[in-house]
Amino acid sequence: MTAGESWGYPQTEGAGGGSVVRRILLGSQLRRLREARGITRERAGYSIRASESKISRMELGRVSFKARDVEDLLTLYGVSDDAERGSLLSLAKEANVAGWWHSYSDVLPGWFQTYVGLEGAASLIQVYEVQFVHGLLQTEAYAHAVVERGMKGASRADIDRRVALRLERQKVLVSERSPHFHVVLDEAALRRPYGDREVMRGQLQHLIETSERSNVTLQVMPFSFGGHSGESGSFTMLRFPESDLSDVVYLEQLTSALYVDKPEEVAHYAKAMELLRTDSPDPSGTRDLLRGLLQLS
Repeated sequence: MTAGESWGYPQTEGAGGGSVVRRILLGSQLRRLREARGITRERAGYSIRASESKISRMELGRVSFKARDVEDLLTLYGVSDDAERGSLLSLAKEANVAGWWHSYSDVLPGWFQTYVGLEGAASLIQVYEVQFVHGLLQTEAYAHAVVERGMKGASRADIDRRVALRLERQKVLVSERSPHFHVVLDEAALRRPYGDREVMRGQLQHLIETSERSNVTLQVMPFSFGGHSGESGSFTMLRFPESDLSDVVYLEQLTSALYVDKPEEVAHYAKAMELLRTDSPDPSGTRDLLRGLLQLS
């Protein structure tokens, strides 16, 4: 059980997801400015009384920005134009807006917080899921079974809290600026029971109903197809409305996660997703498959 789906996270419009994107944008601009001047990370770090690794984290958008540090780096990089400096300093201020998830830092894995912000800022979310129904599509009863399975020994109150957070997170799909959500579920996710028979029946019915939403495209990769392009496991692709921000592939592990944004690597996942979409039944065929599973359950 991985943290991204065994925990619950609220996600609503304007909840701070944009601050993560701005942090990444600012970091990438600072990196370009540094490289254009031929300045090493070590020298940049020295100029703000920090380490080379701190500069690396700043350029990746993994940490918050102090206005003084940004000002000193801009001076080092030869940025003297007031308008350009003002624009980047304003970006730094916006990037430091705390997201809603900060109040849950006691229960949120630190490596997952970046993903939550990116998910909230995305205009397109593409997912391939193997283990279970994706968190944005789970019913309350199914989510409760998933969280309980992933948190053996936890108190009832703690489990209920996380389920409530997951249900709140699902509001992203019905918000005014909701992303398009395209998910391919492996049939294994539908065959593996979480909860009793009624829980699974309710989950299947919910998938049928949710798949009718205009911003949701649901497909199921059936066992009958055999081997397919999702053989490496679950992954998520995020696309953003900001043209300066590249697509990101999120790969979750047991105790950490990878964020892949190199174009040549992202392209491999994009191809895998394209093949999964092509080889799976279309949304109408998927609903027929779901109805068949519902009759068997």
